Amino acid sequence: MNQSHEEDKNKFLYPRGRYYGQVKPENLVFNANLQEFAQKVGMITSLESNGKLDPEDAYQQIKELWKQLKRSKKELGIDEEPSATA
Repeated sequence: MNQSHEEDKNKFLYPRGRYYGQVKPENLVFNANLQEFAQKVGMITSLESNGKLDPEDAYQQIKELWKQLKRSKKELGIDEEPSATA
């Protein structure tokens, strides 16, 4: 029962949207990373808007999250063109 409560809480705090793109492992992983990025940015902006986080700190945190997202995209090979086969 306690585990179910934890799962419900996590689903509420960290909702996951359905993926509608081309189903490939790298796309699914990047989609999860993108959703996590959006959730964290939302939390950071809320903290900054409510005066709990300095604007410069919020900017730096979001900048670091963006770098992580770009790095994951590159590591997953999302930005690479498919190789031409003749």
